[in-house]
Amino acid sequence: MKRWGEAFYDDNALTGADVLEQAQVAVIVTDRFSNLRYWNTFALELFRFVGGRDYLGTSLMDLGIHEADQEHAAQLARRVLKGETWEGTFAVLRGDGTWIHVRAQAVPLKHGSGAIEGVVIFATEAMRNGRVEEQYGLLYRIGDRLASSLEFESTMKVVAEILVPQFADHCFIDLYDHDRLVRRISVHAEGWTPPPASWIDVGEEVHYPDHHFVRKAMRRMETVIVGDYVHAADVAPNERSARVSEQVGVTSAIAAPLRARGETLGVLTLALSSLSPREKTNYDGFDRDLVGAVASRVALAIDNARLFEEERSTALAFQHSLLPRDFPPFDGLTIAHRYLPAKPLEAHGHGIQTQVGGDFYDVIPLSAGRVGMVVGDVEGRGPHAAAVMGQLRAALRAFAQADREPGDILRELDEWVRQLGRPDDEGGTWVPSVSCLYMVYDAWSRELSYANAGHQPPLLISDGRVEDLALELSDKLLGVRPKGVPGEAAYQQDKLTLPPGATLLLYTDGLVERRPLGGTVDLRRSMVQLHERVREVANKDVEQIAEVAERAVPGEMDDDTALLVVRSHPEELALQEGWFVAEAPTVGEARHLAATTFANWGMDRDQAELACLLVSEIVTNVVIHATPHPVSREFTAEGVKDSDSTEAGGDLGGFDDFDEDWSDLLEEVADDAEDQAGREFLLRLRRGAESVWVEVFDRDLRLPRIRSAGADDEGGRGLYLVDQLASRWGSRPTPDGKAVWFEIPMQGD
Repeated sequence: MKRWGEAFYDDNALTGADVLEQAQVAVIVTDRFSNLRYWNTFALELFRFVGGRDYLGTSLMDLGIHEADQEHAAQLARRVLKGETWEGTFAVLRGDGTWIHVRAQAVPLKHGSGAIEGVVIFATEAMRNGRVEEQYGLLYRIGDRLASSLEFESTMKVVAEILVPQFADHCFIDLYDHDRLVRRISVHAEGWTPPPASWIDVGEEVHYPDHHFVRKAMRRMETVIVGDYVHAADVAPNERSARVSEQVGVTSAIAAPLRARGETLGVLTLALSSLSPREKTNYDGFDRDLVGAVASRVALAIDNARLFEEERSTALAFQHSLLPRDFPPFDGLTIAHRYLPAKPLEAHGHGIQTQVGGDFYDVIPLSAGRVGMVVGDVEGRGPHAAAVMGQLRAALRAFAQADREPGDILRELDEWVRQLGRPDDEGGTWVPSVSCLYMVYDAWSRELSYANAGHQPPLLISDGRVEDLALELSDKLLGVRPKGVPGEAAYQQDKLTLPPGATLLLYTDGLVERRPLGGTVDLRRSMVQLHERVREVANKDVEQIAEVAERAVPGEMDDDTALLVVRSHPEELALQEGWFVAEAPTVGEARHLAATTFANWGMDRDQAELACLLVSEIVTNVVIHATPHPVSREFTAEGVKDSDSTEAGGDLGGFDDFDEDWSDLLEEVADDAEDQAGREFLLRLRRGAESVWVEVFDRDLRLPRIRSAGADDEGGRGLYLVDQLASRWGSRPTPDGKAVWFEIPMQGD
């Protein structure tokens, strides 16, 4: 061939076959069914055809196209057979076992009649001068980072951090919020920030004109490139944006729709400018394909993150609905609490799953200002564990508010847990095991009674020291004792006295059983870390203690955590009590003690008079009904039979019922002074920040009840008055009798 523009001499003319065989590009021809009909010499070298094998008539896929790209190749054939051209990149496993990326362009093969008989593919190796290799490395890193991210915001930030500044100077992600397109990411190289009121900021709604290239990409559902931004028309959404683009030197841009599961989520836009020095200042067709591949991965990651966060939000809302959101104020106590969900659960073969847990805590108001404190952990994770926890906590509250003893409550809960079992795979019943520590605290006496079902002891924080609370008892977990096993009660109880101003930190094992990155759980080391960190804030308020304890042990949280911090303030409280003989004149003496005490405490005068009236009512009950010795009680088919009622006889035939018919009873009490001599009762008055509690203790096991008095009855209205005039009232059994109590505010409305 002569110089450009001159013709070949006839004797040197090349045939079409010569050109195809000498061309440094792979040429492959397939029929309409993607079966190989022709390949040139360069194709043999590029794809490393296995020697001796006849590829004629084999499928195009037999060239080693990666499984992930085979649908891509099928799409190629479908489009070209419709008369279109196609351009893209494939990963190919060559005949010698090496991987390459192939850049391909496909055009229709037409018969002289115009009918399309097949496809002609021109292919070259995509690894040109290392640039493509770098960009495919970028694609791999994006996929790898996105695969490890399930949080919505962090997923989008990961994309921007990888693309800027390696592949772009500007990265924007706009996502639909219902029918509004909202900017969610706006990241720029070199720390540059657009001037105010120029480019759309994060959180603002985005409006692209119909002719804008971003709108065109979303309308066509394909990646659109602006190779020469400077000379392109109508590429800026408005004049302010155009001025900033000119100032920053934008040279090229790409917009790729974000689409997953058939739904358009938004759009990814990238741009090059003069912010960072680079040899390549304009995007080309290869970059368009690369960004399209990135966008498909980003869309899938965003969709997964949204679904996961929705699932996680639902799960956590369910979990929090089963736990107390807040507590009412308790006199003499300040409380902080936390629930910390575990990290997502990696279920082999089932992806990443959000799991609710069975950790729980509660603080329950009891009689006369006392509180019940509980912390526990249901075995396992998932909806069943959370459901067991919710039912367990509700049952515990019911038992506790009836003023049951801690040991009795755990015995009831043990039976309750066993009833919550479910069938297992072996035809039996799976019963969850539950650790539970239930404590009753009296802030006035600082007495703590407890029963423990295999839970770790709380931390005791006092005078700057931090140590495990010395609990002598720790019985079996709830649900693990075989039903019907004879012997002593499974759960015992004990008492101890806390130091003044002590703080308790109750927690579940998720707080300390955390796994260091790349390591294993070291419980001893975790406990040392927890003690040391809490000791640093021992004199701070309970919220600070809870916050520090939450972060005291570093590592992955494989289990959820319940955390409860309770501090006692005895200086805010006051107590007055006195013993009285159950005689008629005692009512006046008890009322006098109450009136004097209420006055000293600064109680509102009208409230004090009302409280004294109620003191008279419950003291009168004691004087009338208290017995000279403890009463044993037998449960029979006919009813409840007390040891002293058989001798008494009467209309009940040996069965006693607490009554409030006071007609002439005070006179009978006065006449029977000899029987009254040995009977005593305790009147205890408690003052809190805003309320006063009155308790009366006697040796009668019968709990009082409100009865309906007739119009002509002289008695029977005492407890009715207490019920109507007190804020709260109740009664509870004690080891040697009962206590009747009521609460009333110190100040009136």
